[in-house]
Amino acid sequence: MARRTGGAVHAAAAVVAVAAMIATPLAARGGPTRRSMSSVVVTSMFVATTARAARRWGARRAGGAAATIALATGAVERIGTHTGVPFGRYGYTETLRPQLAGVPAIVPLAWFAMAVPARETAHAALGHHSTPTRRIALGAAALTAWDLFLDPQMVGEGYWRWARQGAYRGIPLTNYVGWFVTGLGVMTALESMLPPERPDPVLVGQYSYMGVMETVGFAAFFRDRTVATVGGAAMLPVAAIAVRRLAPRRHRRTIGLG
Repeated sequence: MARRTGGAVHAAAAVVAVAAMIATPLAARGGPTRRSMSSVVVTSMFVATTARAARRWGARRAGGAAATIALATGAVERIGTHTGVPFGRYGYTETLRPQLAGVPAIVPLAWFAMAVPARETAHAALGHHSTPTRRIALGAAALTAWDLFLDPQMVGEGYWRWARQGAYRGIPLTNYVGWFVTGLGVMTALESMLPPERPDPVLVGQYSYMGVMETVGFAAFFRDRTVATVGGAAMLPVAAIAVRRLAPRRHRRTIGLG
């Protein structure tokens, strides 16, 4: 019963996230509808990831991991806005609400929402070469790749600002160093809290779908082919390798050979 409930919650949350992502570029830039859609996308992604994790690792492990990662990344964001470490000097505007200690509540939810799919995608892409050290490194890189889409979109909406204009759509490259370093910590925590087994095809699909949607969205709707190209080049190759490695296994299970 718990497994069926978790599957239903994941499916419902995923549908909501997809619908909100499709609706976002149709609304006025910087307006209240887009702001609401951002919160809906992140919250539903968080629910979907947590529900899938609960089905795979159990509710206690999943809930503990979600809370730990959210609290830890929220603290990192708080430190970052006050010291510039590890991302560089930036600050959140008053646009996204509610906020906790100056950090929008959806921000730490977003870290967990994509961290687990990124780890599972890295795990699948590595195949027989998957080890804790490699999963942590590639998982952090896969998570950082997503921010090549996220930061340009959120800065463009006015949700946060950088003290100095950077090289990539106004974002300093130190941001991505900070993301990778923070990602290493997140992936290390996931190794112990949600120990990897066979890669989860649903979470791999979640990461892959996000990469495709972001690439198409920036190319066709946000009219920014630079971000579409850079972000797509970062996210899609590892996703494609992961999907390709998983496909034979799923086929073998379907025909009763595995």
